[in-house]
Amino acid sequence: MAIAAALTAAALMTGCQSDDSDSSSSAAPLSLSGLTETADGIPDNGASTCPLPYDMAEAAKAAGLNADAGPGPVQDSDEPVATAEGGERAEAGEPLAENPGVLVSCTFHIGQQSVQVHTLATREPSGIAPLAPVVSSLAALTADDLTSYVDKVGKAEVGEVVITDSGNVAAERLKLDGDGDASLLVGAGEAGTTSLNRKQLGDLTEALADQVQ
Repeated sequence: MAIAAALTAAALMTGCQSDDSDSSSSAAPLSLSGLTETADGIPDNGASTCPLPYDMAEAAKAAGLNADAGPGPVQDSDEPVATAEGGERAEAGEPLAENPGVLVSCTFHIGQQSVQVHTLATREPSGIAPLAPVVSSLAALTADDLTSYVDKVGKAEVGEVVITDSGNVAAERLKLDGDGDASLLVGAGEAGTTSLNRKQLGDLTEALADQVQ
């Protein structure tokens, strides 16, 4: 599925999934330089697989979800499974140029629910500020509620999950190897349509975070 991303206010954001051969146990520690290299390696028109070690089936199992889970959206789509922003693509004035960083976006499914996974890393702390319009779109937040949520994520401790009032979007600050700031944003469906409860979404987010860092 397509999402109007925060970076250009119209950038297409979809998601990614690693091959089964990629496991979190064999993944290198998450770093700004490493994620930048990964993002720069994704073609401009996106990729059909995710370069990050996410295993949605294992994460869904950890969250107590029994539905079939895997890469890509619920329905077949011509849209890429993985896209990237920032890095060598960043243009002057864009958030990921002003605060150098990258975003790798991924799409999965759990049962009949599409799940977006966005992995963001920047040189300076930013919470999930570059993804604010994505949060707003998925969670149907007012401007004040959006500002409050982004602020909460920015102030959260590493490893702390922050869920929107709508219950379908969660963010967790990630631990980076070296300098920088990183966050994981998970969106399950849209406000009022998600099949996951708050605990399931929180557990899913924690499981995905463990896989990537």
